[in-house]
Amino acid sequence: MCGIVGYIGKRDVAPLLLEGLQRLEYRGYDSAGIVVTSPKATGLKMVKAKGRVRDLEARVPARFKGTTGIAHTRWATHGAPSDVNAHPHLSADQKVAVVHNGIIDNASDLRRKLEADGVEFLSETDTEVLTHLIARAQAETLEEKVRETLRVIEGTYGIAVLHADFPDRIVVARNGSPVVLGIGEKEMFVASDIAALVAHTRQIVTLDDGEMATLKADDFRTYTTEGTRTTAEPTTVEWEAASYDMGGHDTYMHKEIHEQAEAVDRVLRGRIDDRFSTVHLGGLNLDAREARQIRRVKILGCGTSYHAGMIGAQMIEELARIPADAEPASEFRYRNAVVDPDTLYVAVSQSGETYDVLAAVQELKRKGARVFGVVNVVGSAIAREADAGIYVHAGPEVCVVSTKCFTNTTVAFALLALHLGRTRDLSVRDGKRIIEGLRRLPEQITEILAHEDDIEKLAEQYAE
Repeated sequence: MCGIVGYIGKRDVAPLLLEGLQRLEYRGYDSAGIVVTSPKATGLKMVKAKGRVRDLEARVPARFKGTTGIAHTRWATHGAPSDVNAHPHLSADQKVAVVHNGIIDNASDLRRKLEADGVEFLSETDTEVLTHLIARAQAETLEEKVRETLRVIEGTYGIAVLHADFPDRIVVARNGSPVVLGIGEKEMFVASDIAALVAHTRQIVTLDDGEMATLKADDFRTYTTEGTRTTAEPTTVEWEAASYDMGGHDTYMHKEIHEQAEAVDRVLRGRIDDRFSTVHLGGLNLDAREARQIRRVKILGCGTSYHAGMIGAQMIEELARIPADAEPASEFRYRNAVVDPDTLYVAVSQSGETYDVLAAVQELKRKGARVFGVVNVVGSAIAREADAGIYVHAGPEVCVVSTKCFTNTTVAFALLALHLGRTRDLSVRDGKRIIEGLRRLPEQITEILAHEDDIEKLAEQYAE
């Protein structure tokens, strides 16, 4: 749970990066840091601080100018929270700065080799290994230096790299940790989450695993870690910056609890077919004959998505009379599961980027399975990997504790169960009854939340 944000363009970069970190602070808040440069600068300037983003902001001097920069907010992985362990990390020659999400599995081995060569480490982090390797790479361009480094790296990463000798670019790479590019007018953004971008642009490109990008103020290009050019078409994000504001609520959790009625209305909108007492799920690309050929449903998710999948499996069995079960994706991907062509696999993820779920989807696709996605974020990695699926339309969920997305995911499973049931033996009468119940949900949620004061009293009474 960490956050990355970067910018290259003409604007003063520090305020932009600090604003982006504020929007990503829910991703991690034990420490934060920022490094900036510009085409006319003679080097990199960096400030880091243990604590919240506001602690970092208090340390940034008034004359901390630059037009290019990267920043990071951290939730401890390697090393205790401290100024030294905060990202970005600099190389010994102070020329390379790296921010990193993920875990470098072979960091200890690489660290020992570097120390044997005389490199002195300042932090306890795995990320510092990257900075020294990039700085020592023999390649001529920054892109080649990063590629050379990634060839010896094992593990997961989303990284952004600055180099004092190449102040006109930011190089980024992804393997198992999200990296999103934002395309502006003669300016470019990068972040680990759309939340940091939507205040400035809604045109985004999401990198795939094994993909890199070079960002310049007026251009960007994407390519594989082997150097082969890739085609990246920007997509338009439907969410706006206001979606990430607290809107008068004390916490994001409180706000998102109260957004559930509206969110459920969105997941139902345009999908109910009263004529045949069923639902339209156009994203499934599944006709009645194919639906009747399904012999089993296997649902894969992590955390809250897995729990929603457990409820979904029960509804599918009850309404469609198809054997169904849910399994943690983190367990499924490590066992040699039998992949049955008559089984429908359903991958569930709020972000659409959950690494264990994505890895399970990729393994299933490799074995020829049919995989559906139930995700919230349009254009996310799982949405792109899946054969078809359902968007749950919950809107951005900032709070770590899932509320509206859990509710909408469960409703999406009810729609899937109804769809499968009506193609099999579920009667028109039962279909109509279920649709009427689904339509009442937003009103019922609103009615329950109107009793918030009474619920709060009960919570205080029974919390312990």
